[in-house]
Amino acid sequence: MIEELLPTQVSSAEAFADPPDAVLFAEEEAVIARAVDKRRREFTTGRWCARRALERLGVEPAPLLPGERGAPQWPAGVIGSITHCAGYRAAVAARKDQVHAVGIDAEPHDRLPDGVLDVVSLPTERERLVRLSAARPSVHWDRILFSCKESVYKAWYPLAREWLGFEDAELEFGEGTFTARLRKQGPPVDGRPLTGFTGRWLARDGLVVTAIAVPRL
Repeated sequence: MIEELLPTQVSSAEAFADPPDAVLFAEEEAVIARAVDKRRREFTTGRWCARRALERLGVEPAPLLPGERGAPQWPAGVIGSITHCAGYRAAVAARKDQVHAVGIDAEPHDRLPDGVLDVVSLPTERERLVRLSAARPSVHWDRILFSCKESVYKAWYPLAREWLGFEDAELEFGEGTFTARLRKQGPPVDGRPLTGFTGRWLARDGLVVTAIAVPRL
């Protein structure tokens, strides 16, 4: 699924179940030594996907240890993103000299729990969701919005190295696409201030997947 949302410069891999042969480096094992089984399976399969994405770039396997705010530390010259939810894990990777930033997210295609939408959205976004839901009631637009904002944060943080709240990006949706207008000052990208992101979304087979990639000019 995820490869449908990405440009050719970005390598990807995904899994719909946890491979029984997936193993970790010793350094990664140490990170999750006390983790519960669910967390261990998410972590292990996420790294399994990441190594396959790296392999497709021609990059040797290496431990992917959590860094700032828990984000994976990728090999030198590489950027990437990992996501997981029930029944799905995925990872993407790209070379820094080709892509500035990537961010992916996966969620179950179901409505958000009560009260969450008010926390993660702006009033203008909620107005748009009402119209979208009236036109396409089979789509859980609240969950898509949440997933898109998760992808926005994952693309933003490696560039800015600072927090981006749910209220700091305003989303609008197209047919399988979205735009995120930043409501705070962004870092320079290709010599110009970053003002937003464009991305893509897909809702299929009980899942929502979203992705952002910012290729270099």
